[in-house]
Amino acid sequence: MVGRKRKSHKLPTKQASSSARIRTTSVRTSNSEAKTLKASTGGSLWRCIGGRVLKWSLILSIWGGIALGGVVAWYAYDLPDIDNLETPTRRASITLTDAAGREISTYGDIYGEPLRLADVPPQLVQAIVATEDRRFFEHFGFDPLALIRAVVANLRAGRVRQGGSTLTQQLAKVIFLKPDRTLRRKVQELLLAFWLEANFSKEQIFTLYINRVYLGSGTYGVDAAARRYFGKSARRVTLHEAAVLAGLLKAPSRYSPLRSRKAAEDRAKIVLRAMAAAKFIDKQTAKRTADRRLRLARSAAPSGTSRYFTDWALERVTGFVGRPSSDLIVRTTLDPRLQSLAQSRIRTYLKKYGKSRRIGQAALVAMSPSGAVRALVGGRDYGRSQYNRASQSLRQPGSAFKMFVYLAGMENGLTPDDRFVDGPLRIGNWRPRNYGNRYEGTVTLRHAMAKSINTVAVTVSERVGRERVIEMARRLGITSPLKSHPSLALGASEVSLVELTAAYGVIANGGIAVWPHGIIEIRNRAGKILYRRTDGAATQVVAADAVARTDDLLRAVVGWGTGKAANPGRPAAGKTGTSQEFRDAWFVGYTGELVTGIWMGNDDNSPMKRVTGSGFPARLWADFTRNALKGVAARPFAPDFPASSQSSRGASSFRLWWKRNTSNQPEPEEYPDGG
Repeated sequence: MVGRKRKSHKLPTKQASSSARIRTTSVRTSNSEAKTLKASTGGSLWRCIGGRVLKWSLILSIWGGIALGGVVAWYAYDLPDIDNLETPTRRASITLTDAAGREISTYGDIYGEPLRLADVPPQLVQAIVATEDRRFFEHFGFDPLALIRAVVANLRAGRVRQGGSTLTQQLAKVIFLKPDRTLRRKVQELLLAFWLEANFSKEQIFTLYINRVYLGSGTYGVDAAARRYFGKSARRVTLHEAAVLAGLLKAPSRYSPLRSRKAAEDRAKIVLRAMAAAKFIDKQTAKRTADRRLRLARSAAPSGTSRYFTDWALERVTGFVGRPSSDLIVRTTLDPRLQSLAQSRIRTYLKKYGKSRRIGQAALVAMSPSGAVRALVGGRDYGRSQYNRASQSLRQPGSAFKMFVYLAGMENGLTPDDRFVDGPLRIGNWRPRNYGNRYEGTVTLRHAMAKSINTVAVTVSERVGRERVIEMARRLGITSPLKSHPSLALGASEVSLVELTAAYGVIANGGIAVWPHGIIEIRNRAGKILYRRTDGAATQVVAADAVARTDDLLRAVVGWGTGKAANPGRPAAGKTGTSQEFRDAWFVGYTGELVTGIWMGNDDNSPMKRVTGSGFPARLWADFTRNALKGVAARPFAPDFPASSQSSRGASSFRLWWKRNTSNQPEPEEYPDGG
């Protein structure tokens, strides 16, 4: 077997060829079937994928719709009530006027006459649309193009310069929502905008918007704003005025003409350029109009000098008519000329002497002898501090309180010529001291008051009784707490400037009660009188002879005593006051026409630099009174008590006072106040 070759088995040639053909045909058949199978399989695959995409798209759409519905329900469940769309919620406005009926200021919400779209001038409609929502009449409450444009502009600027809200969205926010910057508020705003578009026409939406939108200075709606700023209905506004009103929509308080005329004018220029860009007006008209000076209504002119007074008067409105449910017009007792004079004089004195003498604040109240407040200044600058030092602050009056002590003494039989000893005095462990620790021996009460001698005032208070002094102060209108201590006579208890000034008014008024008041009349917008002040029967709270004797003492203070720097060049009376360590300095006095009180000091109760009532307060009092009564005939003072009750020295003192007080002499030098 070794070396034997293995046999090879081969098919015949013909048979082999047939087999090859069979294999070729089989391969071709397999390729065709594969292609057919592949095509069939691929189509099925795409159909399968398409079916799955459609299926999942449908599923996702359903769940997306459910999720969206859930989101909408979540933000919509506490949507505000939309049934009262036509009824605005507002605070009643209160307009205060001066004694002559000229408007001073307005508080609360001011609405004008409701306007239809047909009532509004075309230029006002165009100004609002061009500035706030150019595609207002085309969109369905939401404008994607405006939103994209705003986003691009803000990205380029690197800060928020434009908003994408439509007028419909703004209306939804104005009527239904709070101005919170939250996602909830924005979603609810959009939902309400869609609801508004579905239920109201574009004309109705625009009309609601222009009648309800806030436009600064307490005004709501274009008509109220036009009347407030321009003194006319919105029906008659010019192109420039329309641009000003439309400009307020961006920031009503910032662009209010009453706050800054220039800011309002600059904003109007932007509105006019937007109107030109929207093809509502041409560029030449826009430029020509933008160069015009804005003219405001006279009653719209800002009056920063009267804010202390108007705040004080406004607090008293509800006491007469309750909480107002309708707009009110309140006529006050204010004299704008005296108010402006008081404010300017206080600023002048504080600017000139405040820093060097450490005087931080001052206050002034001026009223008629019957109590009608003509001017009230509660501080040097209302813009920096609204705290009213004339009515809200309680300070020690010092020797200005001695008027009550001597009045109680006069009512109990004392006279200006009665003599008392000015010498060392001790009551328990307390010892009063005079200014400079000087004593003058035996003096008349007139002299003691004129020179503000402390020991005599305390002696009178103790002899009459402190309770009688307190009771006298109560009769004259002092409501602040008063402590029954020997130091009561020297003004150790705190009072307000308003009540102390009114108390001196009782002396100027002959002993008749004085109630400081700032309101004459209250009406509603229809003209119905809700309150009118009537003086009624005069109430004599102090006997006339006691008042006359006290008046004699106070005239001596101005005539030749500590208050001689207050001499206004006409008959006058009053009293200086200085608290311990020069913390408070006062002068309160009167002429036949006007009762005025002045206080100087610091809010933190820190001492001034030796400022006394006989110095700057007395000088300011003379300055104010002289200018306030310029051109007004003086009412002569004369003694109302029998001449026989005066000693020769008392009569001589009065004649000296009369000579000095009725002659036009230069202002005397400061005499330090003993209180």
